Amino acid sequence: MHPDPERSLALAYAPDDGRRAALSALLALDAALADVVRTTTQPAIGQIRLAWWREQLAKLDQAPPPAMPVLTGLAEQVLPRGVTGAVLAKVVEGWEVLIEEETLDRDALHRFGAERGGQLFALAAAILGGDAGRAATLGQGWALADLTRHLDDPSVASAAGGLARAALATPLRGVARSLGLMALSARLDLAQVALGGPKRAARLAWFGLAGR
Repeated sequence: MHPDPERSLALAYAPDDGRRAALSALLALDAALADVVRTTTQPAIGQIRLAWWREQLAKLDQAPPPAMPVLTGLAEQVLPRGVTGAVLAKVVEGWEVLIEEETLDRDALHRFGAERGGQLFALAAAILGGDAGRAATLGQGWALADLTRHLDDPSVASAAGGLARAALATPLRGVARSLGLMALSARLDLAQVALGGPKRAARLAWFGLAGR
């Protein structure tokens, strides 16, 4: 997997006092769960794999993690900041929607956005600071915008995009700079502003400097 330069930029704006490492650990968890869904061809197997993650995350509250970088990173960087393994396990529920639901209607899409992105951004806000409620809403939009790029059904993609735009219309001010950058990247994706292009780079750079 190639590194995402915009995600790397978002991480660069997190304080380098341990909170950057904590955000990186949360994003590594999200990437690992995304990999489970992306590589699952049989729903029953996917459910088993996600259940394993949910159990391992919950166990972090009682026992040291197995020798697995994602779990080790969470145990070392996130749990000491007051986030429990039980709460981390809830992020799995968003990904389960994509495997368990035969049809992604608006309710299923909303649950995915809230339980994947909303949870993830709220946890990050608890570590980074800023408005956690606003971050959670932006996180929903971020997750749905990302999903939109991977949907084959145009009607489902359109519905996901509409929900994403509504959530991402939330003002970015008051949110931790790193999360604001991720939300802004999602806005630019929906607007089909070219990755790596000068317009996109300038917009992200301005937000990074000014926070708006």
